[in-house]
Amino acid sequence: MMRFLMVCVALFATVGQDARAQSAEAVVWVQIEAQPNLQDGLDRAEDYARRLEDVNGFALGGGWFGIVLGPYTAEDAQQVLRVYRAEGLIPRDSYIAFSTSLRQQFYPQNADLLRRGALTTPAPQETPQITPEEQPAPTEETPEVPEQVTALPDETPAEARRSERTLAAGERRGLQIALQWAGFYNGAIDGAFGRGTRNSMAAWQAANGFEDTGILTTAQRAALIGQYNAVLEGLDLQRVADSKTGIELVLPTALVALDRYEPPFAQFNAKGDGVARVLLISQEGDRNTLAGLYQILQTLEIVPLEGERSLDRDSFLLIGRNDEIVSETRARLEGGQIKGFTLIWPAGDEERRTRVLAEMQASFTRLPGVLDAAAGNAADQQIDLIAGLQIRKPRLSRSGFYVDGSGAVVTTSDAVQSCTRITLDEEIEAELSTVDAGLGIAILKPAQTLAPPQVAQFSPIPPRLQSDVAVAGYSYEGILEAPSMTFGTLADLKGLRGEQDLSRLSLTSLPGDAGGPVFDANGNVLGMLLPRGGGERRLPEEVTFALAGSAIAQVMEKAGLVPGARSGTEALAPEDITTRAVGMTVLVSCWE
Repeated sequence: MMRFLMVCVALFATVGQDARAQSAEAVVWVQIEAQPNLQDGLDRAEDYARRLEDVNGFALGGGWFGIVLGPYTAEDAQQVLRVYRAEGLIPRDSYIAFSTSLRQQFYPQNADLLRRGALTTPAPQETPQITPEEQPAPTEETPEVPEQVTALPDETPAEARRSERTLAAGERRGLQIALQWAGFYNGAIDGAFGRGTRNSMAAWQAANGFEDTGILTTAQRAALIGQYNAVLEGLDLQRVADSKTGIELVLPTALVALDRYEPPFAQFNAKGDGVARVLLISQEGDRNTLAGLYQILQTLEIVPLEGERSLDRDSFLLIGRNDEIVSETRARLEGGQIKGFTLIWPAGDEERRTRVLAEMQASFTRLPGVLDAAAGNAADQQIDLIAGLQIRKPRLSRSGFYVDGSGAVVTTSDAVQSCTRITLDEEIEAELSTVDAGLGIAILKPAQTLAPPQVAQFSPIPPRLQSDVAVAGYSYEGILEAPSMTFGTLADLKGLRGEQDLSRLSLTSLPGDAGGPVFDANGNVLGMLLPRGGGERRLPEEVTFALAGSAIAQVMEKAGLVPGARSGTEALAPEDITTRAVGMTVLVSCWE
């Protein structure tokens, strides 16, 4: 940077003369850096070109090589200087330079803008030079010009340039945004109409049947903005101020309407058979409250599992996608108040979704107050709802039990078929390690190492017929937080057809119990409860089957696990068996 300042001092007198001689000159540059040798100049120019438009390199004399942005009009150069400085994209000591301070061009390769005469003082009506390579390919059909074009008088390039000078900074950036949306511009949204913006304007003009001057007339600007906003037609975007939540923002009022308040949400639900929904988030809290809300929202159906998630000290972002909806939630903590919104939109309509989202973000305003925690109707509470919103539920849930100290789980293979995600106790991610569909058994390994309170111990001695047995399982598929115990008797040590790897039990079970451990009177695991069979042949309700412990041990050994064995024969009290069962049994959930 010191060398750059030395060059600035050395060139100051020349620049001052240039400024007086060229005060009326329309073409200027933004000089951002100088290097003492050509290779460093090339390297820095290429580095800037990866981030900025209109990067050029010129020799400055005295062995220095400058990197500049341009060419610009004086007005646009000032805009570039102001915006890029503020965003930290260029050094703070960058300044306006004139063409007479520049010598031979060294970047881009083979470019020679000065010698070609393209930069001699242009009359206001002249148009920028666009190379053939940058010209858009001609189209077979000329797109229909929007109605706005015929409703406004057209202008000559000189008139267009003069009307362009009256645009506010926001309007200039808006044109760049519209060009970017239309696929013609990929530069910075800075409101400066440099070479990149001019080329994109010319390309848009050509694609829409206009003369490609690179200067949009008033009618053409209206047409471009009209195209940009056409996607929002029919949404009836209106600014809505909700005094109860203390939030004001633009909403698609043709699609959603305020339905009810369920703290911390104001629910704007879909009109008719639509899918679109908006939630306004408003509550008092701190960083712990923010983190808790972040976690709770991820349990709801409105936030599908796939998508970006990020939580920092004072804000969070949640994006969820599936085949039906795209959900995006943004919330921020300021002054002890958490406010934000969720936009839920039908999948496959990404263009309108992103535009509506941008309008909501740009218009979001925090008003005084937050939603009263007592708002809403307490009579509508349900166990599977949070603030009136449906909790995401698995496709099905069954039981399983720990079989080694690292947390491997045995369960029924029916519980893990066609799952996009498997969890243990609805929180721990697990993956399928081994499955034997013939025996109806699967082994799961958790994504993290666990330390189970209890691990299955298989007795090498078969129990006596008609002895007491107990099954531990999540009978109601997770509605209850702990497994239930079901007691019965051992009816046979084989299946109805003589299967040696089955045991027949006399007890009544529910679907959620399948995969749970079956205990003998000594607290040993004698097998795993299997699902009740379907089909035309229906067995009595009290007839169930368990996969024998010996068959489980064989599958475990194939998976590289060592079955635990216990030789104790002392009978345990039912409460002791229950304690052992609760520490061993897990809820296995299959998610779509």
